[in-house]
Amino acid sequence: MNPLLSRLQPYPFERLKQLFAGVTPNHEFRAISLGIGEPKHATPAFIKDALSAGLGALAAYPATAGDLKLRTAFTDWLKTRYSLALDPATQVLPVNGSREALFSLAQTVVDPTASPPPVVISPNPFYQIYEGAALLSGAEPYYVPSVPARNFAVDWDSVPEAVWARTQLVFVCSPGNPTGAVMSLAEWRKLFALSDLHGFVIAADECYSEIYFREEPPLSGMEASEKLGRPDFKNLIALTSLSKRSNVPGLRSGFVAGDAALIKKFLLYRTYHGSAMSGTVGAASIAAWGDETHVVENRAMYRAKFAAVTPLLEQVLDVRLPDAAFYLWAGVPEVWAGDDEAFARALYAQYNVTVLPGSYLARDTDHSANPGRGRIRMALVAETAECVEAAERIVRFVKGGR
Repeated sequence: MNPLLSRLQPYPFERLKQLFAGVTPNHEFRAISLGIGEPKHATPAFIKDALSAGLGALAAYPATAGDLKLRTAFTDWLKTRYSLALDPATQVLPVNGSREALFSLAQTVVDPTASPPPVVISPNPFYQIYEGAALLSGAEPYYVPSVPARNFAVDWDSVPEAVWARTQLVFVCSPGNPTGAVMSLAEWRKLFALSDLHGFVIAADECYSEIYFREEPPLSGMEASEKLGRPDFKNLIALTSLSKRSNVPGLRSGFVAGDAALIKKFLLYRTYHGSAMSGTVGAASIAAWGDETHVVENRAMYRAKFAAVTPLLEQVLDVRLPDAAFYLWAGVPEVWAGDDEAFARALYAQYNVTVLPGSYLARDTDHSANPGRGRIRMALVAETAECVEAAERIVRFVKGGR
């Protein structure tokens, strides 16, 4: 067996299952889960109709690169959303959701034979696929902490020059999971300069880009690249998906875009990897990327939900409205002495509400303590009434003391 598999850590939800083992929640309350970031809003009917209409494509093997109509749907959306003009033949590829692409991109980019051994940089806290992708590519992960005092901006300045010199891939998540933070143009300028100096690839995970709470939409990596005079998107790959934007997590559909030279190598890898998108899924994807009305409606539902829930939780937790995404990243009260696991377990036992301990989404390192410790992540993905009920229970729980 591949010895690198032994380096993988249990997924956060497996750890949560173990944390709750032996706990019988209070049956006076129906179960409400804020634990998993799985969209619960209804899938638009027109997307399901397009999926059904595309069933004829099941009779043929799909092309790994996707057909031109599908790739043009991607570039048309990029033009509408970011005013970017990309070549559908060379600068975009369909992927089976951003999770699959994040993992396989690392296998494409990282040279495990490099000496000294390669580094893959990840924010801390982070989406767990970054770590697994780094480890199974043969690289050493390096975790860069987010800074609460700076709206959870990643502290790129804390990375030693010797680490940058070994870095081959940097994962960026903006809007961030779990913090909801959006990278500024100044942060992108800094990261691009480092990439130019050291030659590493930047993977910009942007799957939450369409859920935001202010009038100005989040800045994308490619948008920043063009603003900073880098229209070729050198060493940059952006990844996005329909899961959150269009409430179709089961469709497993997204795309990557950016540096044409990297796209060419990624296509080669994917041809052997066997990761072509079904033509049936492609038909539904074309319909979804071509419509913005349902996206605006979806965003309005999240805005209403966060407007109802955030003020309730601000009474008892260290929490505020994020820039974007559908999570609240909250500090637990001081009486819990930073024990996010104990907080989550007691909340589940007393009020049957599930939240995810923040320490499960981050790591202790030689250069920083676990930045998720003492925090919880709440995914506001259910209907507004259910999220409000969960928030009201959390308020009662906290006010009851430890």
